Amino acid sequence: MGTLDYYAAIARLAPGALALSAVRRVQGVARQARYRRRERTDEVRLLSAFGVTRAEELAQKALNSRTSRAWCEVSQRESVLAALSSLPGARERAIARAQAALRQEWDVFGTRVVFGEGKPVDWSLDVLSGHRYPLAPVERMPLLSKGNDPKYPWVMGRLDSVIALAQGYWVETSRRERSRLASAFVMQVLDFLQANPVGQGVQWSCAMEVALRGANLAQALAMFADAPEVRRAEFLVPLLGSLADHMSWVEAHLEDRGAVPNNHLVSNHVGLLVVGLLFPELPGASRQVALAVAGLCEQMSAQVHVEGTSFEGSIPYHRLSVELFTLALLVARGAGVALGTAYETRLKRMFHAVRAWSSETGLAPQIGDNDSGRVFPLRDRGDMEQGYLVGLGAALFGDAALAGGELPDEAAWLLGHVGLERYQRLSPGAAPRSISFPEGGFHVLRGAGAVVTVSAGKQGQRGVGGHSHNDKLSFELHLGGRPVIVDPGTGSYTRDPAMRNAFRGTSAHNTVQVDGAEQATLDQARLFALPEEAKARVVAFLPGTSVDRLRVRHDGYRLLPAPVGIERTFRLDRRERSLAGRDSFIGTGSHEVIGRFHLPDEQARRVTPDAQVLARAQRAAEEPLVFSPVAVELGPEGAPLAWILLEEGLESQVVPSRYSPGYGRVVPAVTVEFRGQVKPPSSLKWVVVFR
Repeated sequence: MGTLDYYAAIARLAPGALALSAVRRVQGVARQARYRRRERTDEVRLLSAFGVTRAEELAQKALNSRTSRAWCEVSQRESVLAALSSLPGARERAIARAQAALRQEWDVFGTRVVFGEGKPVDWSLDVLSGHRYPLAPVERMPLLSKGNDPKYPWVMGRLDSVIALAQGYWVETSRRERSRLASAFVMQVLDFLQANPVGQGVQWSCAMEVALRGANLAQALAMFADAPEVRRAEFLVPLLGSLADHMSWVEAHLEDRGAVPNNHLVSNHVGLLVVGLLFPELPGASRQVALAVAGLCEQMSAQVHVEGTSFEGSIPYHRLSVELFTLALLVARGAGVALGTAYETRLKRMFHAVRAWSSETGLAPQIGDNDSGRVFPLRDRGDMEQGYLVGLGAALFGDAALAGGELPDEAAWLLGHVGLERYQRLSPGAAPRSISFPEGGFHVLRGAGAVVTVSAGKQGQRGVGGHSHNDKLSFELHLGGRPVIVDPGTGSYTRDPAMRNAFRGTSAHNTVQVDGAEQATLDQARLFALPEEAKARVVAFLPGTSVDRLRVRHDGYRLLPAPVGIERTFRLDRRERSLAGRDSFIGTGSHEVIGRFHLPDEQARRVTPDAQVLARAQRAAEEPLVFSPVAVELGPEGAPLAWILLEEGLESQVVPSRYSPGYGRVVPAVTVEFRGQVKPPSSLKWVVVFR
């Protein structure tokens, strides 16, 4: 797809988006011109903003006179500690995070790096490739180069580590340890500021990262407000000045220039809001807060469907969006700023969506891109964990429909003892049931220990498809909270464009591929675009007492020389503990079809199914069906989890593949493939029987 074709597609899919984008680009140029002419936040300007004449008075004004009641204020510490004391292991988890931060240790997408306590950090390092980004003005810095990935230094530069140090400072009782943590905070911040001058180097190349770093710095400073090491003028002056510089940079470089702004713009507004509300005396803070409040309310409406799903077209990015919008709400509430009923109502629905697709172990399906992104650096979480958000939502809104299980650490930190008491008063809600989210394009069938999540809807970001994959009619199957048939994930973004496209291609998903074609065009030059060619949608969603049915369709192969449409019918039978599938082809000609079931590991083998498994599969199919004599057994040998049975005439094979359980990590796995020749109208049938 050439440039003209791409923009023509955007114009069709998001009417008016290009015109708005052009306006925003002009506004962005003007903002950056004003930014270049602005006064720098030197000591004189900073003291004037806080209404003091000497740097030594800054601590009293900035750290003692706190009007906010946000979670990170020292005034909330006792409440937070009381809530943490009721959660087994919470204090120990916080100390472990703090100790890792003391060692200046990061887990960078599966690669461990340690710089040592008090030692300089190589903030420009891509720890996987060894590449160091130059300290050059961002306008002239080559950011993207094959084999390298700026997301790796960004993980360190977001400074989640300073929140971990502050957590340790709150839970530690030893004066010596608390002083050690406060000193580490001072040293790490000063090291970062010295190594990364404003507007230079990889750490200033993305306004989203600048905004979230500013938010982390502001929250950590509030948590350390009573630490003598932090109250010294030689630290406060550069840090407060840097906070002002961070937010001025974000304000001038708002990521609103694309045809359809996304989570980056939300992050920009969150940073402006958090810093501006926690330190309202900073130059420009009142203007930036007003901008952020208006922007967040607008983007909540634009980026979250009424049903509560994110418009990103990705379930992992839904987690990021929930955390972004929640952090904004919590800090705004603490400062007495209202974001409105509409904002809160839609955010609550986002938590309900998480509950709908999370398994008993809290794992969510990996549909769409997964860059392992989070905003709450309060407890280490797996890349596909989302269940903790359900408890947080219950405590935040007092919503019994979200209640059940233990309160997560995040809720204790963010809501304190009040949140704990609110949660404890709730009666557990009913178990989640099958549900369809047509706007988000996700459809969940639940029962008999199974969670089946199907992708069938429009490309994300209003048709731009930035984080969508060619996964229409694909699904994930979790059994007993364990992923059994999976989406292979994301692998990488810009480091390896070939890998990027392989993981988002049709063959990397649990759907049928016709004549080797893609459902939608993968433009090698546009790694974050996927046109709306498949037109996937729900035909019927029929939940029942013991059987749920879902019929979905896409037209991605209507452009073939012999056009064909595909309908896939899912039938989850709770009595038989099985999932039956039927792939129907409507069109002309003769086609070669390949269907796939991707696994998260290499535990699969071809076997002769026993009579009981065959009988259950036959009943699940709900029609007379002759099966191939060989099935594929999934899971450990001797303790299988499920069996895949195919109708007679379809041959299965188990082939090597790859699985990415989180951004930047790829492990060996296998895929179960089946092939057939079809002449529409015709269909192919398969059944997965659970242990």
